[in-house]
Amino acid sequence: MSRLRQPRTLPAVACLVAVIGLGIAVLPAAAADKVVVVRQGDTLSEIALEQGVTVAQLVSLNGIKNPGLIYVGQNLRVQASPPPPAPAPLVHVVASGENLTVIAHHYGTSIATIVSANGLVNPSFLRVGQRLTILGVAAAVPDAGPAPAPLVHVVASGENLTVIAHHYGTSIATIVSANGLVNPSFLRVGQRLTIPGLASTAPGSPGGAGLPASMAAAVASRANVGSLLVAEANAAGVDPAFVMAVAWQESGWRQEAVSSAGAIGVMQLMPATGEWVAGGILGEAANVHDLRWNIHAGVRLLRHYLDRYHGDRSLALAAYYQGERATDIHGIYAISRSYIASILALQAIFGR
Repeated sequence: MSRLRQPRTLPAVACLVAVIGLGIAVLPAAAADKVVVVRQGDTLSEIALEQGVTVAQLVSLNGIKNPGLIYVGQNLRVQASPPPPAPAPLVHVVASGENLTVIAHHYGTSIATIVSANGLVNPSFLRVGQRLTILGVAAAVPDAGPAPAPLVHVVASGENLTVIAHHYGTSIATIVSANGLVNPSFLRVGQRLTIPGLASTAPGSPGGAGLPASMAAAVASRANVGSLLVAEANAAGVDPAFVMAVAWQESGWRQEAVSSAGAIGVMQLMPATGEWVAGGILGEAANVHDLRWNIHAGVRLLRHYLDRYHGDRSLALAAYYQGERATDIHGIYAISRSYIASILALQAIFGR
């Protein structure tokens, strides 16, 4: 056996010498690699035995194609420097309203990667507080902050994906993908839909948040009317956003607005309708030209229709628009559907 020698550490710039024609590959040596220099009479078997490694390890570490061919002065790696420890993966704690689409987008990864890393059986079901490993993002790197809570839209009666997508400025395909909808034509009343790309915000004053700029300015200029609408809605147990949407659709919250059919003011009550509400529901004198009474009567009429149609807003709006008797007999007229869809979209805006 060759005389014993101590392995040495190559400087950072060192590399194994390649001998073209001897079948020895060029492999760079890292600064921490342990190497020995081949001496006269050495064989790979002797060097392996001396250094406590196997011939196979020497062959692999040095890219040797022919283990029978080594030469005097050749540098052989006998121990590779250990790879740096892999960074601890980032762990994301699922917050309320989050889904894999939102989380994957936030970390710049894919849904498939998260599913695979966490062995998720049902990617559509996440528990609040569930811990998800996010591969490729080191935990030591400061996080940009928790993924923003996505905006969640609650499906109202009469709504469809066309109306919802148009309202939020997105596409039907985007909503379908984000929510894993199997049948985009079927939505349940009360179903919660994640709207990608939109973060939910803390609710502000009624009718303030989420309005287009021009509409927000008009709403602000008629804030006194808005306050009356909210007060009457709360008193009648009706969603204020629903009442505000009806009033905006009908008159733009203007008491001076009179329709071509003669409907008056903010809630656009026909004088005959006002008399019916006054006598049949309120038990008082009618005054559709008075702002406060007009709102009071209009909201109570909506309350009456909501009760009659068991909370179905589409039927209640149909009755408000085309009349109670027509709705009872014929249901919703085709001409009423765009009116209903517009109000439901407005309700979503006012409710944000």
